[in-house]
Amino acid sequence: MAEFVIMPKQGLQMTEGTIISWLVEEGTQVAQGDSLFEMETDKLTISIPSAADGTLLKILHPAGDTVPITMPIAVIGDVGEDISVMLAESGKDTPAQTDVAKENQGKAVQYVSKTALSHASDENFSTPRAQLSAEQRGIDIHQVTGSGPDDLIIERDVLNFTPISAVKATPLARKVAARENVDLQSVDGTGSHNKITVADVQNTVALRGQSREQREEVLIPFSGMRKVVASRMKESLLEMAQANHRISVNMSEAVRLRELLKKSNIKVSYNDIVLRCVAKALTEFPEINSSWGDQGIIQKKYINLGMAVAVKEGLIVPVIQNTDLMNLREIALCSSELVQKAKGNQLVPDDYKGGTFTVSNLGMYDLDSFTAIINPPEAGILAVGKLVKQPVAEGDEIVIRPMMQLSLTYDHRIVDGAPAALFLRRVKELLENPGLLI
Repeated sequence: MAEFVIMPKQGLQMTEGTIISWLVEEGTQVAQGDSLFEMETDKLTISIPSAADGTLLKILHPAGDTVPITMPIAVIGDVGEDISVMLAESGKDTPAQTDVAKENQGKAVQYVSKTALSHASDENFSTPRAQLSAEQRGIDIHQVTGSGPDDLIIERDVLNFTPISAVKATPLARKVAARENVDLQSVDGTGSHNKITVADVQNTVALRGQSREQREEVLIPFSGMRKVVASRMKESLLEMAQANHRISVNMSEAVRLRELLKKSNIKVSYNDIVLRCVAKALTEFPEINSSWGDQGIIQKKYINLGMAVAVKEGLIVPVIQNTDLMNLREIALCSSELVQKAKGNQLVPDDYKGGTFTVSNLGMYDLDSFTAIINPPEAGILAVGKLVKQPVAEGDEIVIRPMMQLSLTYDHRIVDGAPAALFLRRVKELLENPGLLI
C-alpha cells in the first residue's frame, strides 16, 4: 500500500523545512532507511531516510520548496499502484484524477512520519550516516545520546560514543541518566532481566539529593585545644606585624652527615639537624630570640626551641629547653621523647612552656614550602618543607642536589628585614656546612 513521505519535525520550535535536494528520482526503488532527500532545519542540514520499502512514485514538492511540517512531500508504493486518492488529498491531483479520488473517498490513507514514530516509541531517532557509522563499529545506536535538534543522533555522537556493554537499560533511561549525570553502573535495575528503567534512574537521583542534604552540615564541638589554638593564632595575626622571607638550601652535606651518624647507630632526623643549626644561629642573632614587652623588646639569654607537632586534637608545641647547650645527639633524643609524649597525650605543662623560637616541619606531608604563623610571644618561626632532589646550577653545569625550602616568619615590630634575612642565610650556611656546628 502506498504511503506518504511526510516533512518531518526535526526541531522543537520548527514549523517548516526547506528541501535542499532529492537524492533519488521518481520511479527509483528504495528500501527503508535509504536517504531520500536533504532538508534544511533551523539548526543544520540533514538527510532524511525512507520510512518504507517501495518505489518513489511521486515527488510532490521539488528541491527549493519550503514545506510545513507533517505535510506530504512524496509518495512511496508499488509500481502501477493507483495513488490518485493520495494526490487528491495532497492537492496535487488533475481533473481526471479528481473523479477517481471521489470514487475512492473513504479509503484509508496512511500518513507515516518515521521521525514522529521514533519519538513516540522511544526508538532510534538518527541520521542515516549515524546509523551506518554505528553499524560499522558494532554500536547499539539505542545506547547513543543525540546532540542534534530534538535529540537527533548524528554521526558525531556515534564517533564520540563509548559503549556500555555491561549495563542493560532502556534508551529513555540512558537519556535521563546522561542528563542527570548518573553513572548507570551504580544503578540497580528493576525491569525485565534486571534492565534499568527510567524509574530506577529517577530513584537514584532522589536518593542522591537526600544524601547531599544529610551531609551538608555536621557540628563538631570545639575541643579545649582547638579553642586555645584558635585564640593564640588570632592573637598572633592581630597583634604582630608578620613578615616572611624564603630561601633554598642544598642539603647534600646534611644528608652525608646523617648517613655517617646512621652507620654509627646514631639516629638523627633532618629536623634534628635543622634544630641544631637554628639554635646555633640564634646565639649569633639575639634579636630573633626576643619578644615584645610593654616597656620594650625583651631579649632572651636562653634558647628554648619549640617543635610544632600535629596531633588529632590540633597543634601543640613541646619545647626543648636550653637547646643551644645541647649537641646534635642530645637534641635528637630530646625531640624524639617529646614527640612520643605529644602523640600519646602525655605532655606535662613544663614540656611546652618557655619557648623562645619555633620550628615547624611539614616536609613529611609532602609540602615543598609553606608560611607558618608565629607562636606568641615569640618573635619568629621557621617553616621547613620537604627534602627533594632537584636540578640546580653549579657554575656552568646543571646537577641534581637534595634541596629544602625554608620560610622564616618574623615580627617586624621586633626584627627588621635585613637582620631577619641575615639570620635565615646563616641557618642555610650551617645546614650546607654542618662542620661549622663543632
